[in-house]
Amino acid sequence: MSAIRFENVFQSFGERVVFRDFNMEVQTGETKVVLGEGGSGKTTLLRMVLGLVQPDSGRVFVEDQEITGLPEPDLMAIRKKIGIVFQEGALFDSLSVGENVAYRMREDATHSEEEIEATVRRLLGFIGLEDAIDKFPSQLSGGMLRRVGIARALVGNPPILLYDSPTAGLDPITGRTICELMMELRDLEGVSSIIVTHDLKVASTLASEFAERQPDHEVVFRADSEENSDLVNTRFVLLKDGTTLFEGTDETLRNANDPYIQDFLT
Repeated sequence: MSAIRFENVFQSFGERVVFRDFNMEVQTGETKVVLGEGGSGKTTLLRMVLGLVQPDSGRVFVEDQEITGLPEPDLMAIRKKIGIVFQEGALFDSLSVGENVAYRMREDATHSEEEIEATVRRLLGFIGLEDAIDKFPSQLSGGMLRRVGIARALVGNPPILLYDSPTAGLDPITGRTICELMMELRDLEGVSSIIVTHDLKVASTLASEFAERQPDHEVVFRADSEENSDLVNTRFVLLKDGTTLFEGTDETLRNANDPYIQDFLT
């Protein structure tokens, strides 16, 4: 079963064509890293997965269910399967970290306060920020905001995550922390994801390392090698002129002879 699928999608805004006969599939447990220049349609692609933008023609599927043209109540049900991590975290400034993570559960009104508290603490523990539960966004660094955004996206254990430039503007060490969280979700939780990014270093790390849980439950990160290359379930998609210029592995991308690809990578 595929997690996300685009079939022959055409999308334009006025005279500007964003996608023309666009096809892409994200398998269950797979990560697709989407690259492209500004205006190439990367964010529009994420919005189509959520049903916020409808294609002019073609079809979009989430977990093999077509969402093209679905009414809003049906789309709301689909969106519960999807978590999204925004570039700046997109937290509510007036709410504490704990309240931000709990927001969706309180809006749904389907959980007791005890269940909400336990879930919030579990998710903040996963991202290493349980001690920040009572802090406000203004008291957090950029990397901490991004990690809280990931915790909030994980409410309800969605099988699909969408990341919109998750490491933009972060220093290399903090970017590495976010990258490790994404690898844990991919490799240990089986989450399917689309990552829109300009950060080629993080993209390369995602494609060359994998997370592994040790017998003592410690999570370690190992480099890809010939005998375990199938463990890194990450592929790249490069968008250009409304369609897919390249789709494949990190190694194939870097060895491509296309002048545009080489210019993009440098």
